Amino acid sequence: NPNPNPNRPQSVSVQPVSYPIKPKDPSPSPSPSPSPSQNPATHDRPDPNTQNPQTWSREDVRFVRDFNVSSGVNRVAPLPEDKSEEDVNRTNEAMEAERRKIEADNRVMRRVFRVEEQQTVPFPSLLQRQNTKGVQKVVHDLKEAVQLVKANAKRNFDETLEAHVKLAVDLRRTDLKLTGSLSLPHGSGKALRVAVFAEGTAADEARAAGADLVGGEDLIEGIKNGSINIKDIDKCIAMPQLMPRIGKEISKKLNRLTPNARDGSVTTDILRAVKEAKKNITFKKDKSAIVHVGLGKVSFTEEALCENVGAFVNALLLAKPAGLKKSSKYAGYVTTFHICSTMGPSFPVSIQSLSIAADRYTKLQMR
Repeated sequence: NPNPNPNRPQSVSVQPVSYPIKPKDPSPSPSPSPSPSQNPATHDRPDPNTQNPQTWSREDVRFVRDFNVSSGVNRVAPLPEDKSEEDVNRTNEAMEAERRKIEADNRVMRRVFRVEEQQTVPFPSLLQRQNTKGVQKVVHDLKEAVQLVKANAKRNFDETLEAHVKLAVDLRRTDLKLTGSLSLPHGSGKALRVAVFAEGTAADEARAAGADLVGGEDLIEGIKNGSINIKDIDKCIAMPQLMPRIGKEISKKLNRLTPNARDGSVTTDILRAVKEAKKNITFKKDKSAIVHVGLGKVSFTEEALCENVGAFVNALLLAKPAGLKKSSKYAGYVTTFHICSTMGPSFPVSIQSLSIAADRYTKLQMR
């Protein structure tokens, strides 16, 4: 450049530096290479076993890495279904022989060391619970249910036909009372023992009506001093004049048997009260809103038992609490109705057949 730029920096010359060449390692004597005509397939690919690793190229390394080494040994274990029957039998026999050997060794050890043999209790197996939610119970007609009760009463005494009525949940309230009494058309089959607290003419009427215990002051004293057993009395009837002393002296002993004006056991008509007490039965709901009552003996005829059940259903409808919300006769009041013998299975009864029996009893009473 004839006109160099005075502001441009001048380049500095670099002196070349030379280093001595590193001497090469003595190479091994070349092995005789086979002719291309003898092995043409291996001419292009180097043998990884004979080739020096230091002289391998990148392509050679890639070839050795991807090289599939075939082996004659099967590395996969045989599956159970691949085993022959002879192999399976041979394995089972070997395991059984080993088990007998272990048991024999254990017996020898127990004899030597005097160890008591412990009995192995098998692990308890869990029983599968049957699903009864989907199974719907069969509801029987009243006559059919009575027949089933009579067929299943197999005790050596005359069992009682019992009715168990499950009422609505609302009747569990303590303010809703449900008590009642009725006279069964064919009786209960049980001889009730009636005690009457009366004097004078009323006492004579009570004896004529069939009262078991009749008395005034003497009957009160007998119960008070324990000479008369309360367990022998099923019903108590009293005249209003004797109630103050009964309530003061023996009401705690009588407990539920104490005469009450609400159920008609405190009355001046002793004759009628004793006759009804001999024939009537009482019922009331318990804390679970269930009514339990006996309606005759199993030895009664089917027609007599059906009439007794109809009379009870009619009395149950009449005793329906006034505070219960308005509903139909049975809906919202009676949930289920079962009958059974004293020691027999129970059978559900349809509400429709109960309604028919109650209506039939009402018609008979109106005649």
